Amino acid sequence: MAADTVQLLDHPALQRPKITHRDPLFEGYLEIGQEVPPASELPLSELHPEDPEIWRQQKIWDRFERLRNEAPVHYTADSFVGPFWSITRYEDIMAVDTDHKRFSSSWEHGGITLGSPPEDFELPMFIAMDEPRHSEQRKTVQPAVGPNMLKEFEPLIRSRTQGLLDSLPIGEPFDWVDTVSVELTTMMLATLFDYPFEKRRDLTHWSDMATGMNNPDICPGGEEQWKREMMECLATFMQLFQERGAQPQKNDLISLLAHGEKTRNMTPMELLGNVILLIVGGNDTTRNSMTASVYALNKFPAEYEKLKADLSLIPNMVSETIRWQTPLAHMRRTALEDVEMHGQTIKKGDQVAMWYVSGNRDERFWDRPNDYIIDRPDARRHISFGFGIHRCVGNRLAELQLQILWQELMERFSHIEVLDEPSYNAGGFVKGYTWMPVILHGK
Repeated sequence: MAADTVQLLDHPALQRPKITHRDPLFEGYLEIGQEVPPASELPLSELHPEDPEIWRQQKIWDRFERLRNEAPVHYTADSFVGPFWSITRYEDIMAVDTDHKRFSSSWEHGGITLGSPPEDFELPMFIAMDEPRHSEQRKTVQPAVGPNMLKEFEPLIRSRTQGLLDSLPIGEPFDWVDTVSVELTTMMLATLFDYPFEKRRDLTHWSDMATGMNNPDICPGGEEQWKREMMECLATFMQLFQERGAQPQKNDLISLLAHGEKTRNMTPMELLGNVILLIVGGNDTTRNSMTASVYALNKFPAEYEKLKADLSLIPNMVSETIRWQTPLAHMRRTALEDVEMHGQTIKKGDQVAMWYVSGNRDERFWDRPNDYIIDRPDARRHISFGFGIHRCVGNRLAELQLQILWQELMERFSHIEVLDEPSYNAGGFVKGYTWMPVILHGK
């Protein structure tokens, strides 16, 4: 072992973040660090695709493969989030996602995530609404991420990306997740909201908090702390909302909501719901795809060589990254009537999880689905952004940020080397990374 390697091993950036002990959320879930049994050894009823520990250890793939093959419409009779159905095949997910008559995403029926919100704390948001309210509110914020704004954002995103990349150390390890992925997405979010730039990490914090109530590394105080911090987020944005409403309309998200005919009279909880939706949507998806792209190119070195030989592959590589990663693992719907699928009856009122993460690896639809193939011809047909009326409103912006990142990376560095397996989120909603040490090699 070379002397410099020994020094590397002692480097603070290479210390994996410690994980707070937590008791399993439900009987039958795994303890932290417990060995995950192969899916083939368990009865189908005990697969528990929602168990946070299988996500933290990334031992999910054989579970979804088994569900796709043996139980494409699978019932979990009880869990931390209550009973629910899992839809795991690509075509079936598409069918549910586009069937708004029989499957609701409305917060009045439970919204878009499994389980019930804390009592007296429902968060209406446009993604968790049915027609016509969904489209009315969505249209209000659409201009902030529309084609004209993307043209305006592009030079800004590029100059910030250049500035950040030029500040990175070459030949010295650092955590890619916090230094690059979180920082770039948080800068973009602050711009979209016209949020005070020096306080931009507030947005990262609220995003993590919104989806991390049961994770003691994010929210050690549980539901009580979660509610308190969500109310702080609301107070901050309520003030901005009122200020922007009193000023001439601009193109930031809060100004658009404050002036929109269908949104200016939103209740406080509706405002909070939409803010959280836009923060999580703009943050988690992009930042986890930024990390996934570096990780995947290291896992599949032949693809990295392919990229180095042909930079015109970057846009398609971005789509393939978003497919391969699937930053939001599932979305929930609620059945509005009894629905027959694959010989099963989903009853009116039942929770239904569309596991996008499984549909994006469905062997029936994709060739070699577990491989990362940057020139995959149908990469854009991934379902990571959802499908139909609820398709992610900022998908083009996310793609633009990733494309610019890779254009600028390839200009500066001959190689980005991942030094250790990353650490992952615990939980089956946001599928992402908490830490990944890398070292940059200059050109």
